[in-house]
Amino acid sequence: MSKPIDVTDTTFEEEVLNSDKLVIVDFWAAWCGPCKMIAPVLDEIAVEYADRVKVAKVDVDANNATAARYSVMSIPSLLFFRNGELVDQAVGTATKAQVAARLEGALA
Repeated sequence: MSKPIDVTDTTFEEEVLNSDKLVIVDFWAAWCGPCKMIAPVLDEIAVEYADRVKVAKVDVDANNATAARYSVMSIPSLLFFRNGELVDQAVGTATKAQVAARLEGALA
């Protein structure tokens, strides 16, 4: 079963930028209520799109270099990477349908 993977400042390039799949990166923190709300949505996306998409999670408190690199100021922030390039981003909570729609757009 596929599930989101934890990515750090150290593993970001390997896991996200060098991935052969589209990667959704969830920038989050343990103290963030809205982050807890979107987590189950991303868990479902990770399973349903496992063949085409990788879901990664970056804890902004522990990995602030990556958050700063992509100017993440509010969390949760979802950044969509394809072939190492940032192709879309969304800030705040989202429904599964909203995430799936952005995902389909990024895959197209």
